[in-house]
Amino acid sequence: MAWRFYRRVRVLPGISVNVSKSGPSLTLGGRGAHVTIGRRGVTRTVGIPGTGIYWTDRQGYHTGVHRQSGNGSVLGAILKLVLAVIVLSVIIGIISK
Repeated sequence: MAWRFYRRVRVLPGISVNVSKSGPSLTLGGRGAHVTIGRRGVTRTVGIPGTGIYWTDRQGYHTGVHRQSGNGSVLGAILKLVLAVIVLSVIIGIISK
């Protein structure tokens, strides 16, 4: 078993500095949607808090190795759209309370 190290320091609300064995990164955003900028590129994550349902997209170092050619599948685009609508509905519901 390998040793692992990870530490997150919240600088301001919505801004965190992450330090791990593989190097530092910066996270902008909070629960539901955030962007992480690090050595391996930019990672965007959108999800529904408390459900474990999320979508992650990575751009940068080694992102095209296993991807499909072209713009991606239609099913993937539909799933992303549905997830975005659900997340927006949850956010609007929380704000309207």
